[in-house]
Amino acid sequence: MKLIMIKYGELTTKKDNINFFLSTLRDNLRLALAGFDYELTYDKNRMFIKAKEEEAIIKVLTNTFGIHEITIAHELTSNDIEEIGKLLTYLLKNYAFKSFKVVTKRANKDYPLTSMEVSAKLGGMVLKAFKDKKVDIHTPELEINVEIRNNKGYLYFEKIKGLGGYPVGTLGKGLLMLSGGIDSPVAGYMAIKRGIRIEAIYFESPPHTSEDAKNKVLALARILAKYNAYLKVHIIKFTEIQEAIYQNCPKEYLITIMRRMMYRIAENIARKNNAKVIINGESVGQVASQTLTSIGVINAVVKIPVLRPVCCFDKIEIINLAKQIGTYETSILPYEDCCTIFVPEHPVINPKPKLTEEYEALIPYADLIKVAIETRETIKVNTQINEFDNIL
Repeated sequence: MKLIMIKYGELTTKKDNINFFLSTLRDNLRLALAGFDYELTYDKNRMFIKAKEEEAIIKVLTNTFGIHEITIAHELTSNDIEEIGKLLTYLLKNYAFKSFKVVTKRANKDYPLTSMEVSAKLGGMVLKAFKDKKVDIHTPELEINVEIRNNKGYLYFEKIKGLGGYPVGTLGKGLLMLSGGIDSPVAGYMAIKRGIRIEAIYFESPPHTSEDAKNKVLALARILAKYNAYLKVHIIKFTEIQEAIYQNCPKEYLITIMRRMMYRIAENIARKNNAKVIINGESVGQVASQTLTSIGVINAVVKIPVLRPVCCFDKIEIINLAKQIGTYETSILPYEDCCTIFVPEHPVINPKPKLTEEYEALIPYADLIKVAIETRETIKVNTQINEFDNIL
């Protein structure tokens, strides 16, 4: 019998709370595989899926965090070495190879043969059945994998790499400051990988920013939803706040003060939605607001932790990750967001906390923030292309 075998990787280190991680992975897969006809079973070592639509299900699994490796395995009702050998030689008729090696994992320590003995016996059976084949333990054309578990045995050949990480939701929820740039979607992806289910906040500034810019961000959210199951995007109208800053504050402090306002709003939305952290795409030194001094002054207005997953990556590394996860082509579409439309020629790179507070006092920002929060729009984004019209 063929089935899909899932290996956990990092999850096996969880010991006392592994059941929580595995049950969360199971629940995430049930959500992702809705509509498929399948049977799922699991224990602390492996998860198994029996289904006819193997290829389509594997595609879903390769976008699911918490999975280290995926294989199509052949299950034996017996772990008798002769039975394993018969199935193995039968299956190998479908493979073109000149060299091979056998790798055995023996979880059942009561089994009468050691792992090395199983590999040797099965290797001998292959050589007997296929006279033109040879063993190559270093660079084989085909690796034959055998697992002996309880009263069953499993055979598999190809391995498909999973995303790794933790199942989404095991570490709680975070709020991603999602812009239309390259960095923030990558930061969101990396947070999801560590088990954080994300929601997003986007600041728009009509008429200075366009509907195309908003749709670009929603398209990025849809890509991230593939890894997150779905994604709520909280859209904040930032026009009045941004214009008040521009009209009343020194130009070199525009970005510093603007980011402080965004942080205040993000903290409020995070707390309202039970998010434990704010996540953003800041990379140290990349722009004026991301110097260590600027980060400190901007961060001072919130008490909630702020995660910066790409903070020590250079731009090339971030771009490569964006291409890998599928956000790059959307991120480079030429629609400006509110972080770029009022950028001064010489923004301050070492803002003074006291001066920043004095300049902020020139505008009624508390009232403006209250209105921005009350008039927010929330959209639930799914993976389908026309699914970001579900306004909550």
